[in-house]
Amino acid sequence: MTGSDLTGYKVEATDGSIGKIDNASHAVDDSYLVVDTGPWIFGKKVMLPAGTVNHVDHDEQKVYVDREKDQIKAAPEYDESSHGDPAYRERLGGYYGERHSAMPPGSAGRII
Repeated sequence: MTGSDLTGYKVEATDGSIGKIDNASHAVDDSYLVVDTGPWIFGKKVMLPAGTVNHVDHDEQKVYVDREKDQIKAAPEYDESSHGDPAYRERLGGYYGERHSAMPPGSAGRII
């Protein structure tokens, strides 16, 4: 199942549903999910490192992550123009408590 298209899958945080996957990268050493946190007025897109994924249920089309909804909602907003920038990744890695290893090339885990 490596490299499966997860676009459209629902994202389940440890305390409930948080949104759906808008985009996913399966590139070697650069795996991440872009999650649309929903239609709420404060909804936004956030980037989750592949390392936050606990498991994927393809039958139910759900991705389970090891973060709470509030932490995901408060994450730095996804910036398509700078998501490859090392400074952005460092900030994101620091936010998720994955000291410098959140997503820089050579450190991110595979999604599935």
